[in-house]
Amino acid sequence: MNYVDGFVLAVPKKNIPAYIRMARVAAKVWREYGALDYKECIGDDLDACVGVPFPRVFKTKPGETVVFSYIVFKSRAHRDRVNTRVMKDPRLAGSCDPKKMPFDIKRMAYGGFKAVVEA
Repeated sequence: MNYVDGFVLAVPKKNIPAYIRMARVAAKVWREYGALDYKECIGDDLDACVGVPFPRVFKTKPGETVVFSYIVFKSRAHRDRVNTRVMKDPRLAGSCDPKKMPFDIKRMAYGGFKAVVEA
């Protein structure tokens, strides 16, 4: 079974183009170092009629949307090796400054997940 790093965050809609530029670089870097898959998904249908809608969980403000992202690895050990290399890559150094990010990193949720069902 694979291992997945997942992220959910609120992004101002005006910053979506900058976010996508940053995500394209990140996707390239993660894939080069061995990630099996990399997805960045912009909220589209967020008016859930079951459970709690993402905008309410993340207390989005007017003009913000939710981004759901994930990276797939072979295993947790593989994830740890890939992420160690990624964090040293100079192409991402500029995007790691919290003052220059197109979103508030304090409002980002992140976690590593062991896949238990794959179809």
